[in-house]
Amino acid sequence: MVMSNENFEKEVLRLAQPSGRFEPVAYYDEDGDCIEFLISNDDYYAERVDELLTVYYSRDKNEIIGSLIKGVRKLYQNVISKLPGFAIEIQDGKVRIAHLFRAKLWTEQLKQTSGNTILVKTYQKLADCADEFKAEAEASFV
Repeated sequence: MVMSNENFEKEVLRLAQPSGRFEPVAYYDEDGDCIEFLISNDDYYAERVDELLTVYYSRDKNEIIGSLIKGVRKLYQNVISKLPGFAIEIQDGKVRIAHLFRAKLWTEQLKQTSGNTILVKTYQKLADCADEFKAEAEASFV
């Protein structure tokens, strides 16, 4: 079947439309050793928070809409060395993203400075969002 350029364009645009409501998602990228967590499909900008975390903020609302956690294997090994019981939080090969955010806070000695207060609140907000959506990712980094 031959299609005109106009009909082809319409078909491509139709296929490019979102197929429904966006569902929050978290996934582990083994090659990059990172977990990306997306709450929304809004247009966003990224801000690096620390060596582990990059936060995604909505361009329109300036609210947190996701994150990128880098160095997941190292984080996991660090947490297990300090909190061996954390291993039980990985069930059926999946880890709740909220547990990773909280584990980072539990294993770090954060001084109570204004900069760290913002860091702690950012991790807590992400943990709360991850809890709300029951976000999980494959834990093949274990």
